[in-house]
Amino acid sequence: MGFTIRPMQLADLHLAINWAAEAGWNPGLHDAASFFATDTKGFFIGELDGEPIACISAIAYSTTFGFIGFYIVRPQWRGQGYGWQIWQHGMNYLGDRAIGLDGVVAQQENYRKSGFTLAYRHIRYQGTFPQIWQPFDTLVSALSIPFEHLLAFDRQFFPVERPAFLKAWIEQQGSVSWVKQEGDRILGYGVIRPCRVGWKIGPLFALDANTADDLFRGLVGLAQGESCFLDVPELNPAALDLVQNYQMVPMFETARMYTKAPPDCAIEGIFGVTTFELG
Repeated sequence: MGFTIRPMQLADLHLAINWAAEAGWNPGLHDAASFFATDTKGFFIGELDGEPIACISAIAYSTTFGFIGFYIVRPQWRGQGYGWQIWQHGMNYLGDRAIGLDGVVAQQENYRKSGFTLAYRHIRYQGTFPQIWQPFDTLVSALSIPFEHLLAFDRQFFPVERPAFLKAWIEQQGSVSWVKQEGDRILGYGVIRPCRVGWKIGPLFALDANTADDLFRGLVGLAQGESCFLDVPELNPAALDLVQNYQMVPMFETARMYTKAPPDCAIEGIFGVTTFELG
C-alpha cells in the first residue's frame, strides 16, 4: 500500500488532536467539531500501509486566505519524507491563497524554504487566578447579540470573515464567550474554553486596554483557580502590559508567518490570538 494521503473524517481529527496533546499543544476538550466545521475538506491524514502516521490542516477560509496547522508526523516516522509529502498536499490544496501559520521557532528556516516570511511572534502566557471575579454588568454572552454584529467585529482582527468557525466556536461545548458593549456598539469580546490542562482564552479582541482588562477578568473568573493560558502577539504592547499586570509567565513562542504580505488586521486590538492551529 505504501504512503497515502486522504481527507480526514471527524474521527480522524480526534486522533490528530490526541497527537497534538501528546506534543504538548494542550488542545481544547471539545475543539474537534468546531475545527472540522470550518472547512470539512481541509484536514488530511497520511497513512503508511493503512496506519495513520501524519496529519495536517489546510483551512481555506476564503478564496484569498488559508491557514496551515496540525502539521504532525509521529516521532518514529520522522525524517523519511512523509512529512514533506503531506505538507505539499496541504499547500497544494490552498493553491495561490495567502497562507498563514503559527510554527515552532526551530522550524522557521524550513517554512522560509516554502515561501513563508516571519511577521511577528506569538508568546503563550500562563497564570492562575485564585480570586474569583464576577463578570462585570457590562459583559453579556456572545450568544445574546446578533451574530452578524459579532462577525463584523471579529473581521477587524482576522484576515477574512469566518462565519462557520465563529458560530461553532462560541457555541462550543464548555466554552463561555463574553462581549462588552456600549449601547449597540461592540467594544470587545473574548472566549474561554476548557483544555487538557486548565483553560485557554482565545480570541481576546478589544478596541482598548480597559475593555480587554474587563473581559480578561470576566473570563479567568470562570476557571475557578485553574491555570489559564493566553497567546499574545508581541507587536501589541498593551497586550504585553495585560499579562505582566497579572503576573502571567511566558511558556513558549511561535512564529506567525505568511506567504504574502501580512494581512490588514488591527493588531493593536488583538490581546489574545484565537488558536495556533487555525489562526
